[in-house]
Amino acid sequence: MVSAKARWTDGERFLGEATSRHALVMDAASEKTASTPMELVLIALCGCTAYDVVSILHKKREPFTSLEVRAEAERATEPPSVYTKIKLIYRIGGKVSRKAAEDAVRLSEEKYCSVSAMLNKTAKITTEIEYADE
Repeated sequence: MVSAKARWTDGERFLGEATSRHALVMDAASEKTASTPMELVLIALCGCTAYDVVSILHKKREPFTSLEVRAEAERATEPPSVYTKIKLIYRIGGKVSRKAAEDAVRLSEEKYCSVSAMLNKTAKITTEIEYADE
């Protein structure tokens, strides 16, 4: 079982901690002293799919040298302000084949990324791959 908790610290700031015992600060206020919970959801999506793509490219023995996944998202105007559109941009460096990169992104999206599977319930997720000149 996985567990998580958030403890109020001050203002609109909270300290979050999960089963792994790693803590992070969240801020729901406009002061932006830390990431908001919804920003953390996007970070989790980027991390989840990045892990999948790296794992798949390693298994395929693709000679990539870098990977960055960015997310650009839109939220509903009325509460609950869920994500309605998310664009994932994968920037891959190295001499990776385009087919291998496309396959890795597709497999992450369709099969492996748990965060993506949850967000797909409310958001249209699109992807784009950029190839870095390294």
